[in-house]
Amino acid sequence: MSKKAIIAMSGGVDSSVAAFLMKERGFECIGATMKLYHNEDIGLSQGHTCCSLEDVEDARSVAYQIGILHYVFNFSDRFREKVMDRFVAAYENGATPNPCIDCNRFLKFDKLYHRAMELDYDYVVTGHYARIDKDKTSGRYLLKKALDSTKDQSYVLYSMTQEQLAHTLFPLGEYRKAQVREIAAQQGFENAKKHDSQDICFVPNGKYSEFIEGYTGKSYPPGDFIDESGNIIGRHGGIIRYTVGQRRGLGVSAAAPLYVTKIDPVANTVTLGGNEALYSRSLTATDLNLISVDKIERPIRVKAKIRYRQSEQWATLTQTDTDEAEVLFDEPQRAITKGQAVVFYDGDIVVGGGTIR
Repeated sequence: MSKKAIIAMSGGVDSSVAAFLMKERGFECIGATMKLYHNEDIGLSQGHTCCSLEDVEDARSVAYQIGILHYVFNFSDRFREKVMDRFVAAYENGATPNPCIDCNRFLKFDKLYHRAMELDYDYVVTGHYARIDKDKTSGRYLLKKALDSTKDQSYVLYSMTQEQLAHTLFPLGEYRKAQVREIAAQQGFENAKKHDSQDICFVPNGKYSEFIEGYTGKSYPPGDFIDESGNIIGRHGGIIRYTVGQRRGLGVSAAAPLYVTKIDPVANTVTLGGNEALYSRSLTATDLNLISVDKIERPIRVKAKIRYRQSEQWATLTQTDTDEAEVLFDEPQRAITKGQAVVFYDGDIVVGGGTIR
């Protein structure tokens, strides 16, 4: 009896090829596209043919072509609560969120996973570039980097649980992006040359502050720019417009370049300083999720990264509570940012990760 898999089909080339590969491997498959938001949620008119509708049609076209059923699941309420609301709350509290991580955590590997289990399917399959393995000694499922290091997405998957990993497949983990596009072209998929999305899906124009103001119906009051000593050096336009490390759009003249070094939502101040003020060796991570181990008994050496596009850096990791860890880097790191994820690696294996506090 063949295994059954629900393929999360976004309409992009990666999930399309993932669906094709699973069908080729003999799985009984259906395609599922998640409806995540309504046009009015993101400030688009009701009649606007937004990218999400085009994506649904691309996914449906590929599903039809490879001979599997395709469904659209309306998860917009969950997306609003767990992704959009959290995105807004982070900026309101002086943090910089990563909504793609929240979407994976609360939608693909939670809501869609539970839908798959309800429908008696064995696996959720996505087009992520990562690998899942099982440690024969410990019996734990492992999340590992993709073969193609330039496309590796293990960073945004660190929150996966053992149960989720046991019922998830990443067929693209052993492929390079060029090979994936070649497979799509060979199969005649319409999206074979479709560009990868670089934007947050619900902020298609990239203007985060405009989205937040439109979404909440609120205006965010201006306040003081201050220097590292607390002296007022200018006025900012509302804290949702800034993130740690930002240089552009500050509107403050100085002899040397200034960067955002701290955001205080209580005092409504934004601290500016020189580049050297952005460097720190330590951070606290909360909402900790461990994958390769159940807990960390004593300090261990890891490589850690504090943002998706950053290369890993040597550090010492100490678990200080069930849900918390301290990270001490060998070398100072630039712009460690509240709200972003820190992910820990042992070679190709993801040890775990958490949210920078």
